[in-house]
Amino acid sequence: MGINPDAVLSPADARHLVRRTGFGADSKTVNRILKAYPTRGKAADLLLRFKPASYKPKVGSELQDTHNDWVKYMISARYPLQEKLVLFWHDHFASGIDKVKDASMMANQNQLFRKNCKGDFKALVKAVNKDPAMMVYLDTVQNRKRQPNENYARELQELLTLGVEDFAGNPNYTQNDIVQIARAFSGWTLDKDTGAVTFNAAQHDTMAAFPSRGSKVIYQTTGGFGPAGRDFTQPGGEGAAEIDQVIDIIFDHTDSDGKKTVARFITGKLLTYLAVPGAKRPLDPDWLPAIDDIISASGFDTSWNITDLLRAMFTHDVSYNTDAAAPFSSDTQKAVKWPVDYVVSTLRLLGMKLKDADQHIDFHTGDTRAIVYLTAMGQVVFLPPSVFGWDWDTAWLSSATLLARYAFATDVTSARGRGKTAFRPEKLVKTSLTDAAAIVDTVTGVLGVTDQLTASERQTLIDYLTDGVPGATINLRDDTVRNTKLNGLFALVLQSAAYQLQ
Repeated sequence: MGINPDAVLSPADARHLVRRTGFGADSKTVNRILKAYPTRGKAADLLLRFKPASYKPKVGSELQDTHNDWVKYMISARYPLQEKLVLFWHDHFASGIDKVKDASMMANQNQLFRKNCKGDFKALVKAVNKDPAMMVYLDTVQNRKRQPNENYARELQELLTLGVEDFAGNPNYTQNDIVQIARAFSGWTLDKDTGAVTFNAAQHDTMAAFPSRGSKVIYQTTGGFGPAGRDFTQPGGEGAAEIDQVIDIIFDHTDSDGKKTVARFITGKLLTYLAVPGAKRPLDPDWLPAIDDIISASGFDTSWNITDLLRAMFTHDVSYNTDAAAPFSSDTQKAVKWPVDYVVSTLRLLGMKLKDADQHIDFHTGDTRAIVYLTAMGQVVFLPPSVFGWDWDTAWLSSATLLARYAFATDVTSARGRGKTAFRPEKLVKTSLTDAAAIVDTVTGVLGVTDQLTASERQTLIDYLTDGVPGATINLRDDTVRNTKLNGLFALVLQSAAYQLQ
C-alpha cells in the first residue's frame, strides 16, 4: 500500500476519481482520462492544473441571491475540483451569514477560498485570521485587552489546525494555550463600512499593560516544544505581528509520534472528503500509514503546498482501495453526496441549468427553487449550522432529507421548459434503442453509476421499462413512452442508493 503514480486506472478507478473530485462521473471526462491520461499521476495532473479563478458570488438584497449565484457557478464551472475544494474550505473555515449578516463579506470570503484553494495552507490560515467574515463570526472584533475573547483562539486550534487530540488520544493544547493565543488576537478591528481590517495597539494585550498575566508562552506541555514552550512575543515583539507568529508556532507543533500535527490533521480531513468514506470527526487511527505516506511523498509538513498534497493523495492506493489488507478493503469506497453535490452533479450530468436569478427548476407547479430543495436536504451554502460546519456522510441522510432528494429527482426530470432549463433525455439516450437492458445501461452510464449497481438492481430497472415482460421492446421514438418510461427511469436512478453515494 503506497504511492503509485504510474498505476494504470481501470474504468472504475477513473469514475471513482472523477466522482470524488468533481460533480458526478460524466462520461466525457472519464473517457478523456482513460484515453489520454490513463495513469493516476497523469490524471491527477490533469485535474490539478487549473489556475484558480477570481470569481466572486454576486451580492443582492437577500442571502439567496449570493447562494444562488454560487450554485449557478458550480453547475457550469469549467474546473469542478476547484469548486469541490472551495466547498471543503467553506466547511472547514465555517462561518455563516446568520451571524455575519453581510453577504458582501461572505462573498469576499468565498473568493478568498477560491484563490487559495490549492496553494499554501499556512498562508491561507494567516489570511483567514484577518478575514472580515471570520473576524465577525468568531468574535475577533470583540477581542479587547481587558477581557480577551477566546472564541477564535479555541477554534483555531480545535477545528482549523490541530484537532482536540492527536491520533493517540493525547490532547494537542490546553486551556492556557487558548488564553495566551486570545491575547495575541486582541486589538484587531473591522470597519464594516469600508471592510478595512486594522490593528489598534491601544486595545492590544501587552505584558507592560498587564504584568501579572506574564509572558505569552504556549505549548509548555504539548507540541514537542519542551517545558519552556514557545514565547510568541519573540523575536518580533508584541503587536500586530503576533497573530502570524502564533500560526508559525502552531505549524511547528508535533504530536505524540513526533509528526507535524497540522499536516496529519488536514491530510486526514481532506482524505475523508476526497477519497475515502467516513465522517470528518473523529479521525480514524487506521488511516495513519496512508496519511504519513501522502505527507512524506508531498512534503506537505514543510512546504504546506495543497496541490502537492492532493497529487500524492490521488496517486495513493488508499484512494482506489487496491490493497486487500487495507482497512477500507471491504468494499469500494463510498461516501454520501453532500446535498449541494447531489443537486449540482444531477444538473451537470443531465446537461441542464436552473432558471432565472432565483435558480428554479423550469417546472409548472410549486416552489422549485434550488434553495428550497437544499434547505430540505440539510445544506444551504453560506449558512452552516455552527462553527463545526456540516456533519458528513450518513448524517446527511434521514427520512425527511431523502424525501427531499427524491422530490428533486422527480421534479428535475419533469422540467418542460425550453433549451438548457428543460430535461431532454433524447439528447442523452439514442431513441433508436429498443432493448431495455441497453437503455438501462446507457442511462446508468450517463449518471456514472453503472459499476455501482448490483445485478438485482439493474434487473429491477429493466423490469420497470418492460413492465416485467421478458424480451419486451421499448419504442423511445414514441413521445408518450419517452415522457413516461425514459423520464421515469432517469428519476429512479437519481433516487437510487447508488446515486446517493460517491
